[in-house]
Amino acid sequence: MQTPVRVPDLKERKRRGEKIAMLTAYDATMARLLDRAGVDALLVGDSVGMVMLGHDTTIPVTLDDMVHHTKAVSRGTERALVVADMPFLTYQISASEAVRNAGRLIQEGGAAAVKLEGGREVVDVVKRLVDVGIPVMGHLGLLPQSVHKAGGFRRQATQPEEADRLIADAHALEEAGAFAIVIESVPHDVARLATAHVAIPTIGIGAGPDCDGQILVSHDILGLFDGPVPPFVQQYAKLADTIVAAGRAYVDDVRAARYPKSRQEIAGTRTP
Repeated sequence: MQTPVRVPDLKERKRRGEKIAMLTAYDATMARLLDRAGVDALLVGDSVGMVMLGHDTTIPVTLDDMVHHTKAVSRGTERALVVADMPFLTYQISASEAVRNAGRLIQEGGAAAVKLEGGREVVDVVKRLVDVGIPVMGHLGLLPQSVHKAGGFRRQATQPEEADRLIADAHALEEAGAFAIVIESVPHDVARLATAHVAIPTIGIGAGPDCDGQILVSHDILGLFDGPVPPFVQQYAKLADTIVAAGRAYVDDVRAARYPKSRQEIAGTRTP
């Protein structure tokens, strides 16, 4: 069994210039397979709402949903660091409520850390969580929980003042005690500057090659999600086509009485 990845290991990876590979997982089977593949960290993302539960956004995802899926991923993982998203309105109301909710993801769900969205507006929450011993990963750039405020899933920090704000937010999250920051859908040069300005790792998604690591939705890279694929995603397989073909072959065999085979056929003998 390989040594499990711990929170301090990611900062050490940045210090050594080693890239961090991160993917999403929502169930034990996928977690087990990706863990075996050598992924450094698994995010139980609130993207489960769109990928697995059929919602149009992440906003309907509840804390109970996240605890349920985090439990499954934790059971399927031996080596990778498991990080759980804090869903909408589980950390914005008060720091004390955020501690209770994050505590469920750690204590019940088995996560090693939580992730939440936002910059300077959430630093008090980040600091409180870290103070009670809960590791926090930040999230800047495109914030899916603020999709209505942003007017859709649009590229962020495209103007100089927005870029400056993102870098200032990254500093604030680092000072509050965050151990890493996801940077989503921003220009490559902005992500590069943010990465250079903080000592903690940046994990990019649609933010170019200069972040300290990368994260993608596993269903996107595997060709499993039946929706549009973001332009920055590289698909390493097209498993949806394989699954449809296998399902169709099964249906054809059942309807043609080719499945199940008789015991004699399975044993290689002819039916009398």
